Amino acid sequence: MNELLELSAAAALRRIEAGELSADEYFEAHAAAAAGEELNAYLWRAEPGEARPAPDPEPGSGRGAGDLRGMPIAVKDLFCTEGIETTAGSRILEGYRPPYTATAVRRLGEAGARLLGKTNMDEFAMGSSTENSAYGPVLNPWDRARVPGGSSGGSAAAVAGRLAPWAIGTDTGGSIRQPASLCGIVGLKPTYGAISRYGMVAFASSLDQCGPLTRDVTDAALLLRAMQGRDRRDSTSVGIEAGVELPSREDLAGLRVGVARDFSHHAEGVEPGVAETFERALATIEELGGEVEEVELPHASHGISAYYVIAPAEASSNLARYDGVRYGLRVDGERGLVEMYERTRARGFGAEVKRRVMLGTYALSSGYYEAYYGRALRVRTRIAEDFARAFERCDLIVTPTSPSVAFELGARTADPLAMYLSDYFTVPMSLAGIPAISIPAGLATPPGGGPELPVGLQLTTPAFTESKLLDAAHALERAFAFEGAPR
Repeated sequence: MNELLELSAAAALRRIEAGELSADEYFEAHAAAAAGEELNAYLWRAEPGEARPAPDPEPGSGRGAGDLRGMPIAVKDLFCTEGIETTAGSRILEGYRPPYTATAVRRLGEAGARLLGKTNMDEFAMGSSTENSAYGPVLNPWDRARVPGGSSGGSAAAVAGRLAPWAIGTDTGGSIRQPASLCGIVGLKPTYGAISRYGMVAFASSLDQCGPLTRDVTDAALLLRAMQGRDRRDSTSVGIEAGVELPSREDLAGLRVGVARDFSHHAEGVEPGVAETFERALATIEELGGEVEEVELPHASHGISAYYVIAPAEASSNLARYDGVRYGLRVDGERGLVEMYERTRARGFGAEVKRRVMLGTYALSSGYYEAYYGRALRVRTRIAEDFARAFERCDLIVTPTSPSVAFELGARTADPLAMYLSDYFTVPMSLAGIPAISIPAGLATPPGGGPELPVGLQLTTPAFTESKLLDAAHALERAFAFEGAPR
């Protein structure tokens, strides 16, 4: 069983295709591991021997070739799954069983994947540590006294902890890449619009994007290829016109790699171990033939400020639907409808969700809209323009993924600003709508000592150039030869 759990999805697929392994055997090994998990990574899991069948392809979809051959897949509990409880990590949706399945999950099923489980997450994807779940925090498999990152921490912990071969999550301001970094795995945020958002419980609609969390870059490409594409149910989805090629590059010869030192080298709170690992990564890029040059991203440092106006503003609008009337929790009021709304939302939402809804409502209120929300949108435009100019000089840009390695549980819960700065390096790419990937670049000792923990390197390229991004990440992945695994 342990040998099967160590197989990457691509390696397992090769053995299944060769007749050396059955898909059922591989699924059952992970179902058994998930059933005995101690990381609180799952909110729902398939019982061993009770794998849910893949859905039938939609008529005319052209899908259903079975490329994923019965592979188990873990899915963040933000994706609707027909007949299976979908809570978004919140008490306000406790007991909600959607009548339909999210497009991303359906497409994985049409490709042959089978649902292994629904993973724990920060409530409504609001958080950077997966401590905001109404169902308890997720533990980092590298050190169970530390966070796995968030908000897709359950998916990241499941993959790193060998409880799933791969998983999908969502990324609004870094919620795939940051937990991937802290858990020592690969996390990809595709271009906004590459994958349909239909059936994803909304947080900030202009930023939310689905993406894979995997053991390696090849697995990420396989999942992206299965999920991407236009969806008539989502008017913002366009797919990746050029398709997704499996990565094969082994060097970076001919590529110009941008480093924004004004952004990546002078950020507050970057731990020494993270900075040292990043410098070693730059040296590796040059050894692989890449040409490292400085670029300017003058507005990127303002990304956090803009993000924490835009995202809460959109959240305050999206979460208005949770009122106790249509689905989920309902707490009756003695004095009419308004009291029922108030009681339901007071009991159903957690502290972080309430904080962001209040911030967002304030930013959109009369007299403050232009001063806060309007200005944040202008900053967002400037950040996108900065990236466009930088990509005229280089093929890709690299930064650390997270300013720190995994921090201890509870270390930042009393300081929201410190928690928000966890996404310092990931937010600008989300605001610009461009793809970005985090790959493990090495290990570093946390401040104050202790066992070494993973450090992620983030790569980003222009919109809809995922194949180029995956190729470069593949070459670096081979060079880093990261073989660390939780003890």
